Amino acid sequence: MTVPVEKVQVSTENRDGMDSLSASSARPGAVQLPTKETAAAQKRRERLLTICIPLCVIASLIVLWHVVVTVNEIPHYILPGPWLVVNALVSDWHILLPALWVTTKITLMSLALALIGGGGMAILLVQSRWIETALYPIMVILQVTPIIAIAPLILIYAPTTQSALLICAFVVAFFPILSNMVQGLKSVDHNLLNLYELYGATRWQTLIYLKLPSCLPYFMTGLRIGGGLALIAAVVAEFAAGSAGAGSGLAFRLLESQFRLNISRLFAALFLLASLGVLIFALTSFISWWTLHRWHESSLKREN
Repeated sequence: MTVPVEKVQVSTENRDGMDSLSASSARPGAVQLPTKETAAAQKRRERLLTICIPLCVIASLIVLWHVVVTVNEIPHYILPGPWLVVNALVSDWHILLPALWVTTKITLMSLALALIGGGGMAILLVQSRWIETALYPIMVILQVTPIIAIAPLILIYAPTTQSALLICAFVVAFFPILSNMVQGLKSVDHNLLNLYELYGATRWQTLIYLKLPSCLPYFMTGLRIGGGLALIAAVVAEFAAGSAGAGSGLAFRLLESQFRLNISRLFAALFLLASLGVLIFALTSFISWWTLHRWHESSLKREN
């Protein structure tokens, strides 16, 4: 059997073209496609920079703080240096640790109640337009009213100071979760709603299998916002309550340090509050990523 001359020529030209392409790619200055090793190294470098850059900025600010205090000879009762704050954090740890636990417990409990209450109320409001018309304005009024204004009333009618602090933190964290989840439940694709109706799905089946998964990104946004607001409300409520004693939180330790001019302990308490806020934000962000990173557009990884 003879091979046509045209096919032999085409194959020879293809082979020559591949050889020329490989030769051109080997030339200096040619565009090289990234390999798996270089892509992995680039990702590791980006992660390292993401961690190192904020740490370097924080370290620079601490050094600048130390230099300003040392050069200007600022008294420690006005602005203590970083080492005095670290010493206060270590020496007063037996005082600050119980207060940190009280504030953490109130924050997490109020956030959990806000998640349950806000999610349940959002489902109830969306299921019935009349209930939404009746109750939603009251919830808006509670949200726009400053918590510092209604905290005295809550302190009067609450059975204990701790329950009053819990109610104040709950009220502040409740509305962001409610409003975000209501928005998510109302943002479901109408084509999918029509499809579920076409197949005869009940209202509860549509809620469980369509509306709740669709509103999950909105719920996670409300979770991240509510976590920070719950901590803020717990501190503000404790300021308003003026509670003292063994069951007091970090807010009382701040006031106590201010009255005694123990500014080093005040800065140490502020550091613990900031660390608690960062930890809550990191935890809620991780929960959001873990829930959404497999399917939602906001958490999917892309090359571009």
